[in-house]
Amino acid sequence: MMTPATGFQKLRFHADDGSEFPEWNKKKLSEVFSKITRKNVDRKIELVLTNSAEHGIIPQREFFDKDIASVENIDGYYILNPNDFVYNPRKSKAAPYGPFQCYYGEIPGVVSPLYTCLHPITKDCSQYLMRYFASAAWHRFVYDNGSVGARHDRVSMTDDILFNIPVEIPCLEEQQKIADFLSAYDKKISLQRERVETLKEQKKGLLQKMFPKKGETVPELRFPGFTGDWEQRKLGDIGSVAMCRRIFKHQTSESGEIPFFKIGTFGGEPDAFITCELFEEFKAKYPYPDKGDILISASGSIGRTVEFTGENEYFQDSNIVWLKHDKSIINPFLRHLYSVVEWAGIEGSTIKRLYNDNILKTEVMLPSVQEQTKIAEMLDGIDSLITLHQRKLETMQEIKKGLLQQMFV
Repeated sequence: MMTPATGFQKLRFHADDGSEFPEWNKKKLSEVFSKITRKNVDRKIELVLTNSAEHGIIPQREFFDKDIASVENIDGYYILNPNDFVYNPRKSKAAPYGPFQCYYGEIPGVVSPLYTCLHPITKDCSQYLMRYFASAAWHRFVYDNGSVGARHDRVSMTDDILFNIPVEIPCLEEQQKIADFLSAYDKKISLQRERVETLKEQKKGLLQKMFPKKGETVPELRFPGFTGDWEQRKLGDIGSVAMCRRIFKHQTSESGEIPFFKIGTFGGEPDAFITCELFEEFKAKYPYPDKGDILISASGSIGRTVEFTGENEYFQDSNIVWLKHDKSIINPFLRHLYSVVEWAGIEGSTIKRLYNDNILKTEVMLPSVQEQTKIAEMLDGIDSLITLHQRKLETMQEIKKGLLQQMFV
């Protein structure tokens, strides 16, 4: 049973008989963990681990799809056993003060000496401590006592400061109730995440079946009533590449009236703005997308798309472009077509950029507008379902964050 608390924690569990658990003990991190100093010698252990804010402590090869640290260079790495902890001072959106994770692997591994490795003094506390350091309860101490590293992406502190981090410890029975409750909620989040991934895989499978394979003129899966071959066209045959007028840095500000999206903020939140006066002038004089046009990223992660909503926004020239096309294709279909297209002239290229020529020479297969409409409606429906379940997942994650804030203060 969980009830509002009257102490520092806003939510507390009760014992099975309904009685209250004792108040939590405040300890220093040095009373809870001992520092791991045992190093890998003669490469006795070859499993290299990495501490990821989102995925926990996992094999380096699994995270990077390759070995970053070679076997010859892992002498001197710290040895990590199951249920040991690792603090990584590297900051990220998911872990603003660095991830503090527990290793759940079945065999020992080694981690970079850039990490701080810790062994829980009381093994029974591991599950609780993992939950505690997933919360923000210890962030204030790091904020007050740590310093930002020279690269501005790391928390830099001495061992003395680290081992003085306060840790709130309840009795073992309440620890277990906290761990069980949060584990059950994590399973719900995991199931919801699987639903999202399943829907994405289903859409991926449909895309492969609803568009003709290379060298073919009809798709594997088709709506009733459509039988003719699709027509091969170059994008340059049906339209031209358009882009906004160039905006210079001195014309932008960190806040203002009209959002200005650069390639780094494309599809996200803007970090630059232009004046309404400049926007109206450029919109009237130079190319500007119509509502429903499909914007494409032409650099970085090329081929990402955003449907233009018609809001007053401006976009970085050459890096964000769109196809101004004729009536042989509709924008809802074009958006899905971009997700399966093979761009001309970039195969094997080390320069990941879409130039106008790459776009215009790209060959695509087009059905009738009527069939395009059917395909787009079906795929849009799946996208809506994915969005719905993704938002539910994000809501569940926010609820968990709120629970952690109330359980660990």
